Amino acid sequence: MTTPTPPPIRVLLADDQKLVRAGFRSIIDDEDDIEVVGEAANGTEAVELARQLLPDVVLMDIRMPEEDGLAATGRIVSDERLSQVRVVILTTFDVDDYVYGALRAGASGFLVKDTEPMELLHGIRVCARGDALIAPAVTRRLIAEFAGRVVQPEVSPRLNALTEREFEVTRLVGAGLTNDEIAERLVLSPYTAKTHVSRIMSKLDVRDRTQLVILAYESGMIKPGWME
Repeated sequence: MTTPTPPPIRVLLADDQKLVRAGFRSIIDDEDDIEVVGEAANGTEAVELARQLLPDVVLMDIRMPEEDGLAATGRIVSDERLSQVRVVILTTFDVDDYVYGALRAGASGFLVKDTEPMELLHGIRVCARGDALIAPAVTRRLIAEFAGRVVQPEVSPRLNALTEREFEVTRLVGAGLTNDEIAERLVLSPYTAKTHVSRIMSKLDVRDRTQLVILAYESGMIKPGWME
């Protein structure tokens, strides 16, 4: 019996520059497992199309007219009907403040606009699976930079639900380690590490690993560079 082919990853493009959207579409259209299902020129359109099309991933530009990507991201991730939709922020390094705001709003990660095509496709696939950060090393540096500005950590009472091992795993996720790296560091099987992470996200009620990283920094569980 042949294994059925999974449906393609459905992507919504949100960028006010038509040429940018066309560039991303041309890259994605060459792939069998990813398809563009819609295009939006501003945040308002992005939210409306997300509700209509229920894409797996929204590639969201930050700076757009009428409603920017930050506001649109917040509306998408707060909509229970869109709980399975993942938002990836498209940015350049000169808008880091906006990127961090989008991550806090619930975006699953970010990609720079001049990223290589293979990195873009990999980022979409990873985000659709919801099992890793987008560009972990870069995301880690960005989050660490802004987390270092947190003057007074906000300790979430939800952390009390974690076991000692889960607390340790959460710190390692916050440091940007993958499940395999966590497994190696704690002498666990990769499956056990993945199970720990899934249980932690459920207990803390976070959408994905990116939000778990944010929570780890802002609660004071870890500080930038603690593993270096």
